[in-house]
Parts: sequence; structure tokens; C-alpha cells
Amino acid sequence: MNLIGTVTAGKPLLVMAVELEAQALDGDLPVLLTGMGKVNAALSVAAALATGPKPTELINLGTAGALRPGLTGTHTIGTVLQHDLDSEVLLRLTGEVTGPPLLVGDPQGIVLATGDSFIADPVTRDRLARDASLVDMEGYAVAAAAHAAGVPVRLVKHVSDDASEHAGKSWQESVAECSHALAAWLAANVTPSRAG
Repeated sequence: MNLIGTVTAGKPLLVMAVELEAQALDGDLPVLLTGMGKVNAALSVAAALATGPKPTELINLGTAGALRPGLTGTHTIGTVLQHDLDSEVLLRLTGEVTGPPLLVGDPQGIVLATGDSFIADPVTRDRLARDASLVDMEGYAVAAAAHAAGVPVRLVKHVSDDASEHAGKSWQESVAECSHALAAWLAANVTPSRAG
């Protein structure tokens, strides 16, 4: 966990996985860099919310792979789910719902699938596309930690790649442009008055 800036009551806290995604931000709001993956994201957010003042909201900005053809740009997520947790089997075994999808915005909005795998093959991409439009590695964990702490959360993802065999190279080539697009979204959607 790496916190850039100071968490202040009355202002949002930006949450991102890695510094490359945050490179275009202007520094007006604090940024929590969690590291990649669900465990790093959940631990970092939980620790940040357990100590010090509570932000008005968490805004998880980051990159995502497109699971469907032609999907580009920046998207505010409506629902986030875990693609690497076999909830149906766990329900049959325990009778309890484990890791249900989380509503984080418009119920009719874009669905994000989160898991600890970097999706870079068409078979997995097509399987995930049955339930979601985008895929990332931190969104569900950020949302779950925020919900547990009673802090509002928004997930905003910019498409960096097409979750194909070229995804890793595409991500490296596009992350700077993605950072600028996310900074532009932030400037347009989180005004100084809304940021405290």
C-alpha cells in the first residue's frame, strides 16, 4: 500500500492499482496505490479506511480489458462480480451465498468481472463475456472493502486492451493514454465543490 497525499474527511479518496495508471493525475486528491490483485486491493483499502478520517467516497480508477468487441473508452461500472470465485458450488456446499455481485452504480450499467488472472486468451474472454463487459483485477475487492466500511464507492474503468493473447503488450502500450483518459474523467465528474 502506498498513499500519495493525505486522506481528508469531506474529500474522495482515489484508489488505483499501480503508479502507471495514476501518472496523469494532478495531485489534487489523495491516491491510494494498492498493488495488483484482489488481496492487495482489499487489504490496502481496509487498512486505509480503518485508520484516520473517512473519505466521502472511494473512486476506483483503473484499466480494464474489454470482453466484447468494439467496447472502448471510459465506463462507470454498475455491477461488479468475481469471476474466479465459484459461488454456485459454495452455495451448494454451505447453503450460504459467498461473494455475491455488488451493485456500485446504475443497475442497468456496465458489469465488471474481477479476478486475480490477467485475461489474455479468447476462450476465457468469451466465457466471461456471458456475464460481463469488462474485466479487471481489483474492482470487486475495492467495492467489498468500501461496502464493509460503509463508504460509498464508484468504479471507473478505461479500456486498455481486448483481453486477447495480445493484452499484455496492449496494456503496456496504452496505460499512459488510459491514465490521461481517467484524469479527464475525474476533472469532468469530480468538481472541486464535490471534492470538498
